[in-house]
Amino acid sequence: MEESLKILKPYLRGLPIIILCMVAGIWIAKKYLSYTTPMYESTTKLRLADVGESVTGANLFKDLDVFASANKIAAEIEVIKSHVLLEKVLDKIGYHTTLYRKGAIKNTELYNDSPINLQMSIEDDQLYGKDFIISVKDTENYTLTLPNVGTTLTGKMDESLQFEGGKLLVGINRPLLEEKPNMTIIDTYVYQVKNKEALIQEVLTHLDVTSVDKDVPVIRISYKSAVPEKAAVFVNALASAYIDDYISIKYQAAETTSQFLDNRIDEVSKKLSNSENNIQGYRDDKNIINIRQETETDLRKISQLKIQQTNIKMNLEAIHELNDYIARGKDNFLDLAPNFEAFTDLLSTEMVKKIKQLQGEKKDLLLTYTANDERVKLVDKKIKDHTDYLVESIQNTKKSLDTKYKNLNDDIEEAEKVFIGLPEKEKLMNMMNRDFEIFQGSYNFLNNKKIEADIARAAKLSFHRIITPAAISKNPVSPNRPIIIIVCALLGMFFAIALITIVHALKARVNDVESIESNSTLPVTLHTPYLKTPESLRKHFLKSVQNLFVKEVIQDKEIVCFTSAKTNEGKVLHLVNIAEVLGLQGRKVLILDAEGILSNIEDISESPLKTKLSNVDYLRLDIEKFTHKTLDALETYTIQHLDQYDLVLINNESITDGILSNAWMSLSDCNLVFLDARYTPKKAILQYNLLCDEFKFSNVHFVLNRYQYNPNIISEMIQIAKKFMTKPVKKSLI
Repeated sequence: MEESLKILKPYLRGLPIIILCMVAGIWIAKKYLSYTTPMYESTTKLRLADVGESVTGANLFKDLDVFASANKIAAEIEVIKSHVLLEKVLDKIGYHTTLYRKGAIKNTELYNDSPINLQMSIEDDQLYGKDFIISVKDTENYTLTLPNVGTTLTGKMDESLQFEGGKLLVGINRPLLEEKPNMTIIDTYVYQVKNKEALIQEVLTHLDVTSVDKDVPVIRISYKSAVPEKAAVFVNALASAYIDDYISIKYQAAETTSQFLDNRIDEVSKKLSNSENNIQGYRDDKNIINIRQETETDLRKISQLKIQQTNIKMNLEAIHELNDYIARGKDNFLDLAPNFEAFTDLLSTEMVKKIKQLQGEKKDLLLTYTANDERVKLVDKKIKDHTDYLVESIQNTKKSLDTKYKNLNDDIEEAEKVFIGLPEKEKLMNMMNRDFEIFQGSYNFLNNKKIEADIARAAKLSFHRIITPAAISKNPVSPNRPIIIIVCALLGMFFAIALITIVHALKARVNDVESIESNSTLPVTLHTPYLKTPESLRKHFLKSVQNLFVKEVIQDKEIVCFTSAKTNEGKVLHLVNIAEVLGLQGRKVLILDAEGILSNIEDISESPLKTKLSNVDYLRLDIEKFTHKTLDALETYTIQHLDQYDLVLINNESITDGILSNAWMSLSDCNLVFLDARYTPKKAILQYNLLCDEFKFSNVHFVLNRYQYNPNIISEMIQIAKKFMTKPVKKSLI
């Protein structure tokens, strides 16, 4: 807390200067504002047509809208600020000419309240943007001062005045004068005519077109002007011109699109008819009904034939295997065991059973009869007949299956011939169908768009609309009076703070005890505040002398040297008052005046020795006559006479200019070095430290004069001014 207060002390002391600078800043701001032309702003809001979400029927323009884009809002903002649209607006509202009432410092623009009407045609392009000075003398005559050349011409009201590069017609605005009879006509006016490009650039500097939000299709159009009516008229005209331009472009786009669609529909219709005829001719030529269904039928037929062929092939292989088996074992046919999978009919199965039965009967007969017996031979004949029949049956079956298998191969080959050329046929058919579908889709799309284009051409309306029309502004937006005044006041405050900081840094005075203790190891024994009354002075020094003895800084029978760099650092004040207090306490004191100023005061009322101090003797030393021998003699004299005095106080010379100042300090038992909080620079502390280290002075203590004294800067400045204005007669010691 103390550290913060220490930092703030210079600024608290310089508070009057800060306030003065802030007041000066406010005065400058108000002076500036009084000469500044205020600017008024009017704003209108425009809602853009939303292609996705709009009123009923807006989707008719969904695919045809030439403005539809992902960055619609940004594109529309650029359209509003385009030169083409601004030219239309300026041509409509006529801002090419400007009339001012000339003033001593600033000119005032006249918009709807001009007492005169002017019309000017310029042939020389160099005259655009120049000031034509028109001085109306009376209701009949006026003078025209041309720009650049400064030529003055005299003209009459309602009569054309020809000049080099153009002509001018001036008339009286009688309807306005009838409405406002007190309006003065006789005055000096400034008239300007601007070309389109310069006027557009000037408008763009005051025009602001922004979106309310990137996802909200609402645009804010703002314009600033010195005339509030002019700003409101311009933004409303710009919004209306944008909507009209949008409708015009939309109608032109619909008209062009409709004509284009008519031509394209005729072309596509012819191509569609040709495509239909080509498909019909190709079907008739190739006997095509439905390629997909015909192909599926043929594939199904081939598949069935191949299944039959596979079955016959399996049977044929089984018969072949059985035939080979029987051929290999014909000598012992009865021992064979044919595979029954080869016998697929009941007759073959019965024949095999019958053979096996006869074979069993033969074995039974052989048990009773011989092989030559007729009954046995009869059984053998039967067996032979059955086996021959079976073998013949197998041969016939094999031939039949071979024939069927061959016929199926022929049928499959014949059926597969249908697919020869099918890919090409199908490819050509797909190509013709694709062309037909393309032309048919184009024809349908173009007809739909033709209907939409006709509707768009017939409906001359826009889904853009003004949701907030501009109103005439009552309060100016610039200059911002409160902000400018506050900023100027703050600038004044910062300037004062910077000035105080710089001055404080350049002065670098000993302001407090902390600054001494942080820069020196020597103790601060006393710190004397600024004492205004004799009573406070007396109490302070009574207490200070008592503290010096209690701290044993000074003791009886000692020599105390009072030293300072300058006479205005409180050395004499402390010397006289301490001597007076010591005398009052009954101590005998000797003052040695090495500086030689205590007896040079002519006006005794300003002398610190106002009266004869009790128990105090005074000895003035002529320093210029001192030598080493006299100094040694004085030292011997002082030491010898310490018995006569309790204390010897030496008023030492200036530490910077004195001849024997160091000698007096080395002679003393106690050295009191005086610093003043307002006059002593900080670098003096370091100089005292170096001095004490060099000469080894004993018992050195700092005394801070005017401790915590922060006088008012204004009062100090007044005192300094008085000091320079009046020549000083006497030298002040305190």
